[in-house]
Amino acid sequence: MAITSDTHSADAVGESSPALIERHTIGPIPDAERTGSALGVFGIWLGVNMLPLTVVTGALATTVFALPFGWAVVAIVVGNLVGGVFMALHASQGPRLGVPQMIQARAQFGTKGAALVVLVATVMFAGFFISNLIVGAQSLRSAFPSVDPAATIIGATVASMVITVFGLRLIKAVITLGAVVIGLLVLLSAGWILASGVPTDSLSSGHFTATGFVSMIAVGAVWQIAYAPYVSDYSRYLPARSGAKPAFWATYGGSVLSTLVVMALGCLIGVVSHGDDVMGGLGALTGDLATIVLIGFALASGLSNAGNVYCATLNALTLVQTFRSGWIPALRGRLVTSGLVHVVGAVVALAATDGFITSFTNFITTLLYVLIPWSAINLVDYFIVQQGHYDVGAFFAADGGPYGTWNVPALAVYLVGLAVQVPFAVLSFYTGPVAEALGGIDLAWFVGLVVSGGLFLPIARRTRTPQEAQ
Repeated sequence: MAITSDTHSADAVGESSPALIERHTIGPIPDAERTGSALGVFGIWLGVNMLPLTVVTGALATTVFALPFGWAVVAIVVGNLVGGVFMALHASQGPRLGVPQMIQARAQFGTKGAALVVLVATVMFAGFFISNLIVGAQSLRSAFPSVDPAATIIGATVASMVITVFGLRLIKAVITLGAVVIGLLVLLSAGWILASGVPTDSLSSGHFTATGFVSMIAVGAVWQIAYAPYVSDYSRYLPARSGAKPAFWATYGGSVLSTLVVMALGCLIGVVSHGDDVMGGLGALTGDLATIVLIGFALASGLSNAGNVYCATLNALTLVQTFRSGWIPALRGRLVTSGLVHVVGAVVALAATDGFITSFTNFITTLLYVLIPWSAINLVDYFIVQQGHYDVGAFFAADGGPYGTWNVPALAVYLVGLAVQVPFAVLSFYTGPVAEALGGIDLAWFVGLVVSGGLFLPIARRTRTPQEAQ
């Protein structure tokens, strides 16, 4: 199979020593260039969740679901611990295969059949980028009401674009630094609020309900599973032979730890401030510290957003490569695509109205349901059916090699996995009949995982050839 690049200089430069600007895109990372470390992976996942959106999401437990603080934290812990397992299992695939996460979907659905889930993932990553632009601008405006949100969005877009040009190494460094700074600010904020004197009945206010408790578990689990489509994007530079377990634990530990800390702060703000404006409540509760905290969150939203664009870019290139078999995009392709994602994201964010972020969040949440069956199918195929043995070169072949172009049985299972979630889904604009009967408990993610994985396993064992499964 002939594989070409979009620039002759990309392969000629070589990366026996780390290059200043990353030149690899969706192609396999050579063993000699697997110089990543588990500490680097841990750092990036520790910082990915240090965002205002995480604070707001944690506050749902004590505001929307009205749980007492203690039960709210328990629900957040359970949900993230469970969801983090599924997410981190995907991360362990990166060192073994050396390619971005959604390229691997071709092994289950075929080279062209995987295009649907790749498209969904691309839109979702772009959506995260846009959401963070808007929330970051709102956070900065809470500290400085006179600041123009449009200027903030444009500035954050430019900063993200500069970081993305250099690639994964700089993205990791920036996000890791943000993790340390924001982590300290989160702890200081919690300490400030507690030291200022929390009313004695605040932490016990609210009431435990099974609906609220299970729903918050679902929020935590889906929060983690949402990262599954791009965890290997960050772990594929780890050594092939020894990197799988470190990738799992570094990803799991970094993502779960940071989420628990930041969401717990959101819970605390919810029970003390008793308001829907969580970031405004954070500012009101932290007094003289508020300005520093809000600025820190705004900067974190803007700088760490480069990670969303980076993954959106890899997925967009994967889509294009689907119809240009044998072509592997290099530096030029990555830069052009990244620039387009930044421009489109900024335009959408600038055009957003007051009610846009709510509607957009609903849209992104719906996409998460769409990716649940893919996650189950991918994990079952990788760990049980194929046991990690794939023909990576066939991922880029026109005919898909042993995986073909369209894997009809896998696609059928995927569609069933989507359908079975509908009666269990809970969204602001729709509640499934089963979910209504259960009092609004969201079990769609769990049903989607179990049904999709359970159906795919016997079908894959029948349709895969013995040579593939070895």
